[in-house]
Amino acid sequence: MSGKVAISPERLRSFFHPKHIALVGATDNSMWSVFTYTNLKALNFPGTIYCVNPNRDVVHGQKAYRSLLEIEDEIDLAYVMVPTSAIMRVMAEAAEKNIRNLVLLTSGFSEIGEAGKKLEQELLSFAREHNQVILGPNGNGFVNVTSQLTPYGLLITPPLKKGPVGVVLQSGALASSIMTLAQARNIGLSFLVAMGNEIMISATDIIDYLIEDEATKVIALFLESIRHPEEFARVARKALERGKPIVALKIGRSEKSAHTAMAHTGALVGDDAVNDAAFRQLGVIRVDSLEDLVTTAGLLGYTPALPGRRMGVVTPSGGACDILADRAQDEKIELPEFAPETVEKLQQIVPQFSTVHNPLDVTGYVVVDRTLLRRALEAVGDDPEIDFVLCLTEPPRVQPEDPTPVYQTYEQLSALVQQARQPIVLVMNTALEITPFGKEICNRYNLHFVGGMEHGMTAIGNALWWHEKHRVIQHTLQPAADDSAKSKDFPKEGEWSEHQARQFLEQHGVPVVPGVLAKSAEEAVDAARKLGLPVAMKIQSAEIAHKSDIGGVALGVASELEVSHAYQTILENVRSHAPQSSIEGILISPMRPSGTELLVGIVNDPLWGLVLAVGIGGVFVEVFKDTSLRVLPVDRTEVKAMLEELRGAALLKGARGRIAADLDQLAEAICKVCELALSVKDELQELEINPLWVRGSQVEALDALIKWKQPKDRYVHIE
Repeated sequence: MSGKVAISPERLRSFFHPKHIALVGATDNSMWSVFTYTNLKALNFPGTIYCVNPNRDVVHGQKAYRSLLEIEDEIDLAYVMVPTSAIMRVMAEAAEKNIRNLVLLTSGFSEIGEAGKKLEQELLSFAREHNQVILGPNGNGFVNVTSQLTPYGLLITPPLKKGPVGVVLQSGALASSIMTLAQARNIGLSFLVAMGNEIMISATDIIDYLIEDEATKVIALFLESIRHPEEFARVARKALERGKPIVALKIGRSEKSAHTAMAHTGALVGDDAVNDAAFRQLGVIRVDSLEDLVTTAGLLGYTPALPGRRMGVVTPSGGACDILADRAQDEKIELPEFAPETVEKLQQIVPQFSTVHNPLDVTGYVVVDRTLLRRALEAVGDDPEIDFVLCLTEPPRVQPEDPTPVYQTYEQLSALVQQARQPIVLVMNTALEITPFGKEICNRYNLHFVGGMEHGMTAIGNALWWHEKHRVIQHTLQPAADDSAKSKDFPKEGEWSEHQARQFLEQHGVPVVPGVLAKSAEEAVDAARKLGLPVAMKIQSAEIAHKSDIGGVALGVASELEVSHAYQTILENVRSHAPQSSIEGILISPMRPSGTELLVGIVNDPLWGLVLAVGIGGVFVEVFKDTSLRVLPVDRTEVKAMLEELRGAALLKGARGRIAADLDQLAEAICKVCELALSVKDELQELEINPLWVRGSQVEALDALIKWKQPKDRYVHIE
């Protein structure tokens, strides 16, 4: 199988800036053709449009050519709408004509099954052989808003506002919804593309192109799948390093695990949870709706970096103050009290019946005094205790007979926003469409109004998270781990018993509680004597995953006589649950005093590779589901951040009289587990330590499980 071949930003720059376009399969009988031609004309495509149809002399009111070969001029882009059966003929004509760039609207490829996949492979092979680049097939094309180039198969309603947001969609129909929503909210786009089947140009190629595009400040994604995770990770890191936020709506949140797991980890780590973890690590903002996708991207595109979480609020509504206070708590945004000098200024500005605190309600007196909101905003904007200001206000909806006072009001507001010491975010009460007069005001005075308190606060929370991520990039973007130091030779097959897994962990520097494998009652008593009573006794068999469920575990065994009896009892309990030949013996270990029990698990995700799960462990791990995830590799800083994310983090810090854990020692032990996993990453299916016992600086694996991939499931490296 051929691997992904990246299309460089330089190559795409010529693809997305055609001077002459041929519409192949153009016809007045197809709305795809009508819409594509109309879009190019309505947005004043400066080059020449050629219509190609072997059965018509005139199409769309202009001369039609029988084939591409009849056109004398050079063609920069062929927009192909012919039936699937004719696609290879058109590809051959394009190659002979030296047309290197093709958008294939045509469907009927891999999306319909095996026959379509075969044709798609033929198409790909031909294109590569003839140095052609394909967008699609089964895609609507692209809209280069910055350059007003619109070879796109669904009708676009002009005018298209140019702006900072580039959009990449793995959906054709939703592209129109995104454009309509952006127009309604007066959010300008730089570029939009509907990807289709991505046989050559992929979503990651477009992201890379938009990172290099000066007109694009933020990238919005609608993703159905992550087709090339390594490339996605590369371009996401590049975007974060370059200071270009990526906002993604990734569908597929339904609970389904990609693993048939014998351990707890597989049940806790589902596909979507891994996507979430990967996005967080890579600095990709994940949203849940098209509204949040557009609103968050718009805020990031138009607003300066938010330097901190201390927000000042200025509104003309007491009810809005309450809504914003609640939403600020949701987004972990602080609302500090105003500094004394700010309070003194505001008391001279707001009506006497207004109470000066944050959030500030300047009251409905704004109807009487048009300057009230602006003057209060100016005072709050100078407050040294505030990092940024949210101002609840609206653009005008209806143009009055004399718009001069309105112009003056918003001109003054614009000057204040541009000159303010901290960023000022203008938020509307609700996500209403901005009217034509409102848009005129916005464009005239370079103002951006975020659509509604609900989506606006979500967008602000997202922006704060991204700016924090960008500021600590040196900690969050780790170089690929060196996994060249391979694991010691060990037969890595099937599912290992705890005893085997413990030995393996120990050999790789992971702290493990001492243990002796006893194969008789006498050996068990001797081991207990040497290790020190009381002891834990556990059956050892690769056929038994959850030993305690079937009476395969005895804890706190306090005397040699009890050890002997427990040995026989455990064997009796498990006899019907595993073949005698699979039982290795009973593992004897010293009991440990009370401490905090963690789960540390690693699974080999089919998309992202090795995924680390850290959570509050023990027998109730699946009940509490208190887990933090990361895609490997991670460093100690990242592991400590994972521990901080747990709802049970207070247990590690000494809550309820517990001995506080040494987090550095704990992170070191977890990193050792990660290093081990990376050294056998192509062979490992699942590794779990439950519990990893922590008491002060003492850290030990008390139970462990390892499952290896079947040989047929292991990666094959193609050079």
